[in-house]
Amino acid sequence: MSWVYLVIAGIFEMFGVVLINTFNQNKNAKNLLLMGTGFGLSFLFLTLAMNGLPMGTAYAVWTGIGAAGGAILSMVLYNESKDWKRLVCIGLVLSATIGLKLVGE
Repeated sequence: MSWVYLVIAGIFEMFGVVLINTFNQNKNAKNLLLMGTGFGLSFLFLTLAMNGLPMGTAYAVWTGIGAAGGAILSMVLYNESKDWKRLVCIGLVLSATIGLKLVGE
């Protein structure tokens, strides 16, 4: 169950990062609340995941999901660069994240 919690934490981290941009574009209480909720839930699920996973593995996977997912969402939502070099780097982050899952078992 720890890995499920970790993936959920990573998804909330992705949305928290995207909501930083949303808040910067439109500073209002709703966007601030959404951003705080995203990060708060991310930390909650990360804490739950760390009950069954080593801290280093959990943190590395969490940041990998957040970083790669945030970059992918920014390409989709904000039309950021989809340069092949950027996509290769995102693929490397995702590969490392999957690798940590595989060696962590």
